[in-house]
Amino acid sequence: MQLQRFRPRLLDALAGYNAALFARDVGAGLTVGIVALPLAMAFAIASGVNPEAGIFTAIIAGFLISALGGSTVQIGGPAGAFIVIVYGIVERYGLANLLIATSLAGVLLFVMGLFKLGGMVRYVPVPIIIGFTNGIAVLIGLSQLKDLLGLKIEKMPSDFFTQIHALASHLGSINPAAVALGAISLTLVVLWPKSYTMPQAPAGRWGKLKRLSSHLPGTLIALAVATTATALLKLPVETIGSRFGGIPQALPSFALPELSWATAKLLFIPTITIALLGAIESLLCARVADNAASFPRHDPNQELMAQGVANFVTPFFGGIPATGTIARTVTNVRAGAASPIAGIVHAATLLAIVLLAAPLAVHVPLAALAGILMFVAWNMGEWHEFARLRRFSAQYRTILLGTFTLTVVFDLTVAVQVGLLLACVFFIVRMGTLFSVRPHAEDSLPPGVRVFELFGSLFFGAVGKIEALATQLPDGTRAVVLEMHRLISIDTSGLEALRLLHRDLKRRDVALILANVNEQPLSLIRRSGFEAVIGAEAIVPNLAEAMEQAG
Repeated sequence: MQLQRFRPRLLDALAGYNAALFARDVGAGLTVGIVALPLAMAFAIASGVNPEAGIFTAIIAGFLISALGGSTVQIGGPAGAFIVIVYGIVERYGLANLLIATSLAGVLLFVMGLFKLGGMVRYVPVPIIIGFTNGIAVLIGLSQLKDLLGLKIEKMPSDFFTQIHALASHLGSINPAAVALGAISLTLVVLWPKSYTMPQAPAGRWGKLKRLSSHLPGTLIALAVATTATALLKLPVETIGSRFGGIPQALPSFALPELSWATAKLLFIPTITIALLGAIESLLCARVADNAASFPRHDPNQELMAQGVANFVTPFFGGIPATGTIARTVTNVRAGAASPIAGIVHAATLLAIVLLAAPLAVHVPLAALAGILMFVAWNMGEWHEFARLRRFSAQYRTILLGTFTLTVVFDLTVAVQVGLLLACVFFIVRMGTLFSVRPHAEDSLPPGVRVFELFGSLFFGAVGKIEALATQLPDGTRAVVLEMHRLISIDTSGLEALRLLHRDLKRRDVALILANVNEQPLSLIRRSGFEAVIGAEAIVPNLAEAMEQAG
């Protein structure tokens, strides 16, 4: 097997690069950098880590994913989909082990890309993706109720039912100031004009004003309003400063986490979870970017390798898992990005903000960040799919609702495993129903000859229809012809069913003839030695010769 060549899309984008394209990338990168700032802090806090971990991830992973990735405009960084996963890992294994699991997941992602497994992500069924995405969105919203309502809960548990109990038992400690800040922030984010939903050349003064306003993200406006109100009015709410002591005004130093084989074995499930979710999210995001822009389609294997490098390196600087982010990527496209340089500028913008304005973060109220994340959770879920469920099959509904419920009640790994198992079972059942054995009318055949036409694929899920043939034959049958022109494939279980059919017919002195056998079934019949058992003369090219052979 030939390995994937490591060639970042940036190298191709730089061919013919000029000042005009650079100006577009700088404008887009500045816009996305401003959009990413509040989200990076909010994602980190919701994940149970310090806010600077989200910012450092957006800077370092954002730079590496853009510089080394296989997409022209994808923006990488901390993502809402990881909130529940990261929180659960920190709660169960601790922050140090989260960093180790993230680096190990980075290695796994790189290997997946190296061995060209990027396309395999597309085989994850749509109802599984919708189910776990909606489930994660519910959990994100649930996790933010503590800060949105200002509840005095020392630490939110990671289990769904325990979270419900903790919230219900502390409803008496609701902080009206926190509720007001959260509601105002959520309202601003919802109502503020968004560049990715507006026409490029709006008509009228009001349209142009809205377009101009959309260059400032609603998340930043909400954050600025809530922070100013908290500082000036001295509102009694939790802030980044009161909980975390602020954000350092520099990047952290490089530090190697302590890794042992015993730790690696302990972190097997978290590593697989991070890698699986990172691969799915990044490649889904890249496909969204392909549809939103007219650039060459992304290289999924190169993208996985870049995601692997980013997730391997970022934890050494205190970062958390990173992946492609749909909202920031779409913003990047709508802002006019022309190459991966825009993503690099986005990372540089965040770095400049940290170095120049980090002290201002101490006044940021956590209720405002919770309001922003409520909007992220709502946008993340594909809620309309629940309303459309009645249009789809029972199998589709079972997989989607099962994955959704398991994601909420248990965790993503269990949900995806069970979802894939259900999808496989339903696929096998469905393929089994598509295989059929159709008899020809007896009055059109010579006496004692029965003809059965095989349709579809004869595999382990459909062999029962072949095994039952021998018992359905009337007395006086002397030859059975299987017309196999529409049999597209056969597996070893199907071949074994033919062996058993031949044995049973032979005991009754009934000949078995195979007519018009396609290439794949014929190849397996010959390689397995069944041709020698049945006799080469019993395999004929068409039905007419089968009738002569039977006569």
